[in-house]
Amino acid sequence: MFTKSSLDFLERLLRTQSPSGYEEEAAAVFRDYLAGFCPRVETDVLGNTVGVLNETAPMRVMLSGHYDEIGFQVVYIDDGGLIYFRPNGGIDKLNVPSSEVDILTENGKVPGVIGKKPIHLLKQEERNRPPELEDMWIDIGASDRAGAEKLVTVGDPVAMRPNFRRMGDTKIMSKGLDDKIGAFVVAETLKLLSSKKKLNVAVYGVGSVQEELGLRGATTSTFAIDPAVGFAIDVGFATDLPDIPKKLLGEIKLGAGPELSRSADNNQVLARRIRAVAKAKKIVCQETAGHRATGGTDTAKMQLTRSGVATALVSIPNRYMHSPVEICDLRDAEAAAKLLAETIASFQGDETFIPGLD
Repeated sequence: MFTKSSLDFLERLLRTQSPSGYEEEAAAVFRDYLAGFCPRVETDVLGNTVGVLNETAPMRVMLSGHYDEIGFQVVYIDDGGLIYFRPNGGIDKLNVPSSEVDILTENGKVPGVIGKKPIHLLKQEERNRPPELEDMWIDIGASDRAGAEKLVTVGDPVAMRPNFRRMGDTKIMSKGLDDKIGAFVVAETLKLLSSKKKLNVAVYGVGSVQEELGLRGATTSTFAIDPAVGFAIDVGFATDLPDIPKKLLGEIKLGAGPELSRSADNNQVLARRIRAVAKAKKIVCQETAGHRATGGTDTAKMQLTRSGVATALVSIPNRYMHSPVEICDLRDAEAAAKLLAETIASFQGDETFIPGLD
């Protein structure tokens, strides 16, 4: 299992608030941790943080896990001091009412709650349909517009309140596991590789930004690094729950290992390499075809950068995705970091990933 320092880092990262486009808090925690074992750590103009190992090697390998999270943004303050907002990323409106939030202002965090009309006052037809985001507001306890405007400005980002919790021996709950658990795996993979006596490739570990707004951080960071190989580490749907259709998504369980995806986003030569390493090192994994043929994760943008990159998606099974109570299993993250480290350590630096020529 992970060391105490690794788990402390994970908790610090999950307690950060980093809505897409406003990831400074997560970047600072990620950057500080990587500095303990990466000779070079930098954050670029978008907010991507990159740690580098064995930089002079000709063949470059990239890992990407995004540390942005879904959230909201202030758009209007009414005369009563209530704050109206828009989504920032793929919000499930069913999970929004009664949430505790923090508005991230230039002068600090302003706590609030998301309110709506009480159920007692809803018409019968209103009770049978979910409320729209435009019918909700954030209440910060202000008495009027002037009072609210002393604390909050139109455009301020809004994040769910941090809520990290251990559950049982191996499971964790947090509103930000998508995809801070992936960024954590990137960091732990770098940490494992930093202790290897010989490394034949350069490794670039990226905590990427704005994934929830269209894979934007991976687009620019992959272009800058120009890797031969790219691994995206994200979350995938756990199907060990009622009413999740296994015939559409496959059988994926928490604690049964990371998901290895088979889709157009995955280079088949690299895919065979990963699976061979998993078998040789006895690392448990799960197979998935994914819920779409392409897209949805940083893998898609990495693959299409410049003249093309050999890519692979490694996913951590996740329950209740895009909600304030996501759950993952540390055993899956640990196996993912070990698999990625062993695969990268196996590279000689002269591999070809052209399908049919390997």
